[in-house]
Amino acid sequence: MVWISIGIIILAYLLGSISSAVLICRLRGLPDPRTQGSQNPGATNVLRISNKATAGAVLFLDMLKGAVPVYGGFLLGVEPNYLGLIAIAACLGHMYPIFFSFKGGKAVATAFGALSAIGWTFSLALIMTWLVVFKTTKYSSLAAIVTVSLAPLYTFFLKPLYVQQVTMLSVLIIFRHRENLMRLWQGEEGKMTSKPGNK
Repeated sequence: MVWISIGIIILAYLLGSISSAVLICRLRGLPDPRTQGSQNPGATNVLRISNKATAGAVLFLDMLKGAVPVYGGFLLGVEPNYLGLIAIAACLGHMYPIFFSFKGGKAVATAFGALSAIGWTFSLALIMTWLVVFKTTKYSSLAAIVTVSLAPLYTFFLKPLYVQQVTMLSVLIIFRHRENLMRLWQGEEGKMTSKPGNK
C-alpha cells in the first residue's frame, strides 16, 4: 500500500501540472493568462480576460485535478496521512507545473476538489464562506484566504482525523497568496466586478 500511495502522489502532481487555464485559453484563441490581468492561471483571471463559460470550464477542470487522485486514493484504502500528501501533491502540481515551466496558479480550486472528499457538509461550509466574503468585499483573493484559513477549524468539527493534512494544505495556499495579502494590506488589490460579455 505504501508504494501504491507513493505512485498516486506522483500521479497527483503530474495531473495537477496540467494547466487547465493555459490549455483552454489556447483552444479558445485567448492570451496566455500568465501574461494577462493578475497573471495567475486560474478561473478568476480567466474570467477577467474571457467570460463566465470559459472561466467555469477552468474551475471545473481544476477541481477535478484535486478530486480525482484523492477520491481514487480513498477508494483504494490509502491512509489519511497519504491522502493529505496526495492532495498537497495535486496542489503543488498546479502551483509549480512541470509541463508549464513551473509557472502555475494559487491552487484554490484544486484544493477545494481535493478537500471535497472529506464530505458534502465540509464542502458546503467552504463554498458558503467563500461566497459570503466575496459578495461582501468583491475580493476573490480575500475570499480564498479567509476560506482556507477556516478550513482547519471546519475540519476539526466535522472530520478531526484530517485536521493536520488540511492545515498543511491551508498554510501552503496562504503562502501562495502572500503577494495578494500585501496588496490587500496596502489597498492595492483589484476587486472583481461584472463586465459586459460575461453571460
